[in-house]
Amino acid sequence: MHPMQTIAVRAARAAGQTIMRAYTELDRVEISAKGINDYVTNVDKEAEAAITYQIRKSYPDHTIVAEEGGENKGDNKDYMWIVDPLDGTNNFVRGIPHFSVSIAVQYKGKTEVAVVYDPVRDELFTAVRGKGAKLNDFRLRVSKTNDLNETIIATGFPFKAKQHSETYMKLFAETFSMCADLRRAGSAALDLAYVAAGRMDAFFEIGLKPWDIAAGDLIVREAGGTVTDFTGNHGYMSSGNIIAGTPKVTGLLVKSFRPLLSEALKR
Repeated sequence: MHPMQTIAVRAARAAGQTIMRAYTELDRVEISAKGINDYVTNVDKEAEAAITYQIRKSYPDHTIVAEEGGENKGDNKDYMWIVDPLDGTNNFVRGIPHFSVSIAVQYKGKTEVAVVYDPVRDELFTAVRGKGAKLNDFRLRVSKTNDLNETIIATGFPFKAKQHSETYMKLFAETFSMCADLRRAGSAALDLAYVAAGRMDAFFEIGLKPWDIAAGDLIVREAGGTVTDFTGNHGYMSSGNIIAGTPKVTGLLVKSFRPLLSEALKR
């Protein structure tokens, strides 16, 4: 196993333990608002601290960018860990058992290692660049579905960016008219992992953050999938607008989205 993957897995499992301990006592969880429709709990912060501790123990000079703590600069600027300690906080606080820990390691801007961990199901999705993707110890491949009318497609509503609601609903309606069904489960990192596992054929969302995308992006690509922004280019880490899926389905979604995009989403 790649040495940084070993640490990323250890960190994800440590965060998962913290989250699941709190999940049995949800009435004790402290919730506060970061912004409109954007919540953080003491558990997010404790899980992030558990991850940071594991990383710092082995790599004290690496930079860590995490959802709650922001950028924690290290002396070694080449290595960056991108962390979402609890992706799906809204699910977690409601007791909906669908959330994950997401950790990616970048070297000089390229993601080398990725881990998405679902502590409820004890499912560990991992990838190392050029070495493929796995779920626990089993190799992952995206689905073989090529016809849109047979696909199940995951999405997320832009609840933090409601200025895009009108355009999003057009994309949603267009996709729904072409696919077998749509799913909105509430954890983008897990949605991407499910695409890699062939459980979903594609995923699209507007306005995500790097910590939502970074790990799942590599896992999808290492499982044979394609990841693009809404224009078919590779700006999704900066725009947060992402389409991921089997190569054929991703291409078909990009083509169907193009005429419906607002000017803001064409960038």
